[in-house]
Parts: sequence; structure tokens; C-alpha cells
Amino acid sequence: MKKRLTRSEVPVEQTWKLEDIFASEADWEKELKAVEAELPAFSQEFGRLSQGPDAVLAVLRKMENLSKRFFRVMAYANLNLSVDGTNPAAQAAMGRAGAAAAKYQAAMALLRSELLSLPEGVVEKYLETEAGFADFARMLQQMLAEKPYTLSRETEEALASLREVLEAPGMIYNRSKAADMTFAPVLDSKGNTHPMSFALYEEDYETSPDPVLRRNAYQSFTQGLKAYQNTYGATWGTEVQKNVVLARLRGYKSAIDMFLHRQEVSMEAYNALHDIILKELAPHMRRYARLRKKVLGLDKMLYCDIEAPLDPDFQPATTWEQTSEYILQGLSVLGPEYAEIIRQGLANRWIDLADNVGKSTGAFCASIPDVHPFILITWTDNMRTTLTLAHELGHAGHGVLSLRYQSLGNSRTSSFFVEAPSTINELLVADYIKAQGGDPRMHCWLNMQLLMTYHHNFVRHLIEGELQRRIYTLAEQGQPVTAALLSKVQGDILDEFWGGEVEIDEGARLTWMRQPHYYMGLYPYCYSAGLTIATAVAQAIREEGQPAVERWLEVLKAGGSKPPMELAKMAGVDMTKPDAIRTAVAYVGQLVDQVVNYFEK
Repeated sequence: MKKRLTRSEVPVEQTWKLEDIFASEADWEKELKAVEAELPAFSQEFGRLSQGPDAVLAVLRKMENLSKRFFRVMAYANLNLSVDGTNPAAQAAMGRAGAAAAKYQAAMALLRSELLSLPEGVVEKYLETEAGFADFARMLQQMLAEKPYTLSRETEEALASLREVLEAPGMIYNRSKAADMTFAPVLDSKGNTHPMSFALYEEDYETSPDPVLRRNAYQSFTQGLKAYQNTYGATWGTEVQKNVVLARLRGYKSAIDMFLHRQEVSMEAYNALHDIILKELAPHMRRYARLRKKVLGLDKMLYCDIEAPLDPDFQPATTWEQTSEYILQGLSVLGPEYAEIIRQGLANRWIDLADNVGKSTGAFCASIPDVHPFILITWTDNMRTTLTLAHELGHAGHGVLSLRYQSLGNSRTSSFFVEAPSTINELLVADYIKAQGGDPRMHCWLNMQLLMTYHHNFVRHLIEGELQRRIYTLAEQGQPVTAALLSKVQGDILDEFWGGEVEIDEGARLTWMRQPHYYMGLYPYCYSAGLTIATAVAQAIREEGQPAVERWLEVLKAGGSKPPMELAKMAGVDMTKPDAIRTAVAYVGQLVDQVVNYFEK
């Protein structure tokens, strides 16, 4: 059986270069102490805010500089923990960074309170008449929008000081999953034993062409999750109750209203994504499930079979060099500036590729001010990883351009929009690979990979969003959130969507345990918003060429300087209407048609 490496055994070329943030842990330690030491003096300057626009602007500029330094301190600790959650030193460092974060958040809460206590209309006037305030426009506009829901200065400062406690549910979930959860090794169809981990299941075994390995891994995975279901049920229940209580304290109608207000998204747009996609996409995905069952010769379609390859003898392998070439060429359509960002990311160890004990599952990208983005993935030598990496590099490209052309405060994009720059890269790279040859088998395989992307973002993540929508509604009515409730509601949603085409067993009902998204506010449904926008923009690039590219680059450079709906309109997509959603659903239907036709010809 292949042994999983510890972090110390991983070759350095498979790791990201955190020395780009701090050359050593000693340098990080020094900066952590320096940032903490500056917070009291920074807070004392808030008394000058009533002295006029120059005084306010000076404080805001100091805030931006301090925020950049703080983000670098936090990122270094968080990224170290992400690659080895079992490391006691990394755990301790993250704990110290979290304590510093509470002090930082308390200072920022005090600053917001002081700004909001200025006479009515003063901040608005500064925004209109003082040019220097442009760099802080979005932050101040969003702050003013929060004014009706802002509590007293003392309460806001107290809540900010409790940040570490209030974020404990997410920390406990991630720490437990990375450091404590174990799974039994599994056998394949030839009797070989394979190691089992969260990452190995989601990145490898779930898509294995070997049905014995795939289903054995699913059983091991299910048993591993099951052992923690009551703990994670209580953890998520605490997260939900926290948000319900905070929403009531602030005067929102509900926790969902609170989240949507901060995302600058209407309830109508939020509900439209859930209602239209889950209802109108279901027939396409059920048809795909029926094809899958037939082609694979399965007696029944289990949840673990949804992503099994339909052509198991055709599993295109790849290398790091080949993947890099595909990505660079596929994204070259976005111009030389964008391509150079991607090239640097691939060449300069922005990416952590290893699979080691304690490493966080899934993939993410973190953009660090005045440094560069860092990407975490688990590399496997199959072409699917190419599209995953293209996705995360989309976040990186967006992060670099937004910080290059916007101030820090104007660079932060609403989570409603943030998945669009990443998912469009998957579509563009897939288009490029398709264009390299006329092999029908390869075209079909790529269509199935795109269907996997739509399944993840339009089905799995949106079902996560639907679970949130229902659970928060029940919690608002006083229903305690437990593992039993979560599994029941999860099963109900899956049954409704798959309509009997997929057997919803115990493992399927436990999928609420698989994602950290539930501890990130109202995030899961945002994948469907991003993919809807990306689908429309990719289609425009295919049809219009350079004009559509130029619009998209301007959107990327705009960062978070506009609300998400305005950013989408800049790209030519109106997310206030259902047309773009239905266009994306229709595109998925076309992909299913092409795959069905290939296998039934």
C-alpha cells in the first residue's frame, strides 16, 4: 500500500513558497507583534475624525496600510495550517493570529462606529467632493449601507473582540477534519490495498473507473463521516444559531436577509438561482444519470457513481508541463498582461501541489496584498486537474488585477460574483483543448468534464445552498439544528432533484458534512451565480472575440469597486432577470445531448 507522505517528506518543488510573505517564522513573529503594538495608537487617532476631511483621509490611509500588514500576518499563519493541520506549531501560530485578529477587528469596529457617528451626510459629502476618498469609496458606501443595522459602539467593539469565539464553529470543523478524521484503507477490484483520506476520496476515488474501488472508498468515506456526525451537527447548528441571533440583534428580517444585504444581492435574485436551476436543470441531469447507469452496466445508481467515468478506458493523463502549456495557451485569449500573471503563478511556486497528511481538502486561492496569490490543490496526473488548476488560477488572475488597479478597500468583490473569474477559465481552457484535434472521444471526455464542473457548481453547491435556505428557515422558527435534521433535509433535497434516478443512501444524506462552505456565510449558492455569469461571458468571447475580452478584462480590473450586479452588467450579463440562468441551463442540456449522442450512436 502506498504510504501518504508527511509534510516534512514532501519535495519542496511541490510546495508553495511562503517565504514570499515572510522570509522566516521569526520575521512573521516580529511583524505579528509590531501590528498588535500599533493597534492601540491607531485607535487613539479616531478622535481626530471630527476635524474635517483631511483628518479622516489620514486615518483611512493608515487603516489601509495596517490592514495590508495584518492580512499578510493572517495569511502566513492560515496557509501554514492549511498544508498541515496536524502540526502543533502551526495550530499555535494560527491561534495567536486569531487572537490578534480579534484585536484588529475590534479596532476596525471602533473606526466604523466613529465614522458613523459623524453628523448626518458628512461622509456622503466627502465622497462627492473630496477626490482622495475615491480609494475608499466602496468601503464607505458599504459601511453607510450597514448603518441602520449597526449596534452601539460598545456592543460592536465587544462583538469584534469575540471574533475568535464567534468563528470557532468553522475552526473546529476544519481542524477536526484535517487533524482527527481517519478512514480505513480500501481494496480495488484486483485486491490491492489503497490508503484513504478525505482528499484522496474527493480527488481520486470518487471518479475512479474501478467500481469496486469507488464503492469501497465510498463506504469507508461514509463510515469516517458517520463517526463525527453528531459533533459536526452540533458545530453547524451553533453556526446557524449564531447567525440567527446576530441578525435579530441587528434588526434584519432573517439571517439570510443579513447575508444578502452584505453581498448586495436581492432576495429575488437569490431565490431565482435556486428555484430555476434546481427545477429546470433536474431533467437534464436525470437523463445523464440514466445514461450513466446504462453505459456502466450498474444494477443501481449510487451517489458515489454520479461522477464515475463513462469511458473508463479513456482517462487522459497529463504532466505538470503539459497542464501548464494547456492553461497558458487556453488563457492567452485574455491578453498578454493576464497571461503573464498566469505564467508567473505556474513558474514561481504560487501553488501547493502535494498530497500529505493533514493537508486541507479541496482547492482554494488566497490573494495577498503586495505579495501574490497562493493556490492550494491536490495534484493528480489526470487531465481533470488541469481544469481545477485553471479554475484556481482564475481567482489568482482576478486577485492580481483587482489589487493592481484598485485600492485594497475597492478590490474586495462580493461573493456573489467572485466565482465568475474562476469558472470562465475552465471553459476557456476546455475550448482550447477541444480545438487541438478532432478526436470525438476527447471531445466527449471534455464535455463530460464540463458536465462535472456544472454538476459541482449548479448541483452540488446549489444543493448546499438549498440546504442552507431550508435549515435557516427552520432555525428562524425555533427548530434545533441537529445531525438528524441535517441528514433528513439533505436527503429530501437530493430525492427531489434526482427523482429516483439516484439512490439516496446514508452516505448521500451525510454530504452536509463534506464542505466548509457552511461556515462562510451564504456562500454555496454563489457558485451558481459565478457559473451563470461565466457561461454567458465565455459564449460572448466565442461569438464576439476581442470586444467581449476587453469588457471582461475591465471587469477584472474593476475588482470590487462596483456592486456585483453592476460588474455583471459591465460584462454584458443581466443577473436581475432569469434569461442568463436559463441560457446556462440550456447549455448544460446541450452538453448532455452531445454526450448521449456519442454513446448511443
